Amino acid sequence: MRERPISTVPKPALLLLALGLGLQIAWHSSQPPRLAKAENLPPPPSLSALRLASLGEPTALAKALMLHLQAFDSQPGIHLPFSNLDYDRVQEWLTRILELDPPGQYPLLAASRIYGEVSDEPRQRQMLDFIYQKFLDDPNHRWPWLAHVAVIAKHRLKDLTLAQKYARAIRLYATGSEVPFWAKQMEIFILEDMDELESAKVLIGGLLASGKISDAHEIHFLEKRLREIEAKAR
Repeated sequence: MRERPISTVPKPALLLLALGLGLQIAWHSSQPPRLAKAENLPPPPSLSALRLASLGEPTALAKALMLHLQAFDSQPGIHLPFSNLDYDRVQEWLTRILELDPPGQYPLLAASRIYGEVSDEPRQRQMLDFIYQKFLDDPNHRWPWLAHVAVIAKHRLKDLTLAQKYARAIRLYATGSEVPFWAKQMEIFILEDMDELESAKVLIGGLLASGKISDAHEIHFLEKRLREIEAKAR
């Protein structure tokens, strides 16, 4: 069957067709644009469910969950700033992933270098406190992240009291031989910045008198710092 040329279509029918197309275009143009809607971060699965799902490979699942969490800011049609995320829920995910794989460092790295570096002080402080609390569970392996947030507290938040709290925790609790000398002595430098010279002197004197430091270079360093602080205090 041959198609009829358009010239054979009655003009009233063409007018109705054109009118219908025009009305359809006008209706679509009048509608507000559909905006992508951000989804809320759901609560993490229970630890027992994750252990079951890991099939004996908790480390692999923990890494996959971290990738899932980090990708949550990119949703179809929208990109969320990290500062717009629900940080209580983010903290729940980071905690659950650490529970699944306690030796893992990825959640603490993300807390300090991603979620802890947003331009939002309350959220920054929340992540710093999260790292401090998790450091206390395993000081000898998690001290690098507390050292990092001590620097953030000092230089970004300008909160020397908080920086000293973190540095003191490293000195008191990260006592393993694998913890470097500079990390254990961060508190001395922060006390100097706070102009707490007497406290710094007492701390160095106590370290030297304790007998816990046997390395000659470390002893020489502390004795030199003590002389410098005494000179400042005069």
